[in-house]
Amino acid sequence: MAKPHELLPLTPPVFHILLALADEERHGYGIMQDVARQTDDALQLGPGTLYGCLKRMLAAGLVEESDERPDPTLDDERRRYYRMTALGKRVVRAEAQRLTSAVMAARSRLAGGIS
Repeated sequence: MAKPHELLPLTPPVFHILLALADEERHGYGIMQDVARQTDDALQLGPGTLYGCLKRMLAAGLVEESDERPDPTLDDERRRYYRMTALGKRVVRAEAQRLTSAVMAARSRLAGGIS
């Protein structure tokens, strides 16, 4: 089994897809909408990018397909739902910490250096 740090750094799409799955299972379109919301539309995933990432994330064990479905009368049966795995949670936490450290280093270096 891969260790979280071995999978870093994450690409922005993978990082934001994991964040979209942090609090609930989502189908592809729901992930795309959440990523756009998270980033104030700075990152808008197209279907090719989303499903390419999900395919690699499934293979790496970061996400898995869910068999659970919302109320069938309110949902399209063709939709696939995804959820984050325990490894995915560890990896997204490690990436968030890596990004936090990078921002802190940048702030420290730039505090007195740029006018």
